[in-house]
Amino acid sequence: MFLLHMVDSTVKKVKSQAANLITIFNLSFGGASIMATLNEAYSYSVLFIFIAAFLDRYDGKVARKLNQESELGKQLDSMGDIISFGVAPALLMYENILSDFGMAGIILTIVYIASGAFRLARFNITESTGYFVGLPITAAGTFLTFSYFLISSVGPQFYMFLFPILSVLMISTFTLKKV
Repeated sequence: MFLLHMVDSTVKKVKSQAANLITIFNLSFGGASIMATLNEAYSYSVLFIFIAAFLDRYDGKVARKLNQESELGKQLDSMGDIISFGVAPALLMYENILSDFGMAGIILTIVYIASGAFRLARFNITESTGYFVGLPITAAGTFLTFSYFLISSVGPQFYMFLFPILSVLMISTFTLKKV
């Protein structure tokens, strides 16, 4: 009887934290991407960001399915998103392209990260309406990461425009229907 109670209690605890665990894995892959970039393992960095995007797609769905949405989960998700879709893609592209532009590259990288943080903070203090306000950082970071595959096709100047465009789209107030 005691053993059944322990198993039941453990299952309930895992269930109650399932979405947060997925979010922690998202954040972990973002951190791994940063470390891969710092070690010039750019292909791994890209892969880790895409894995983080996959995990980010499901943490909220799992939370809603298990009726485990919480303020902690919302904040944790934003922490994971700024690492996985703000810092990781920005650092990846800075190391590959923007570092060649000196201070301008540094500024654009910082503006992108700051815009993503602003967008996440704004999201966290607004009520859910079924619409995103501004481009979600997940979309911006995934697109920026995907652009890694375009480096040899587009000139480096492309990124001098892409970074500010994504930054402005994240902090803008246009709305997108959530899917």
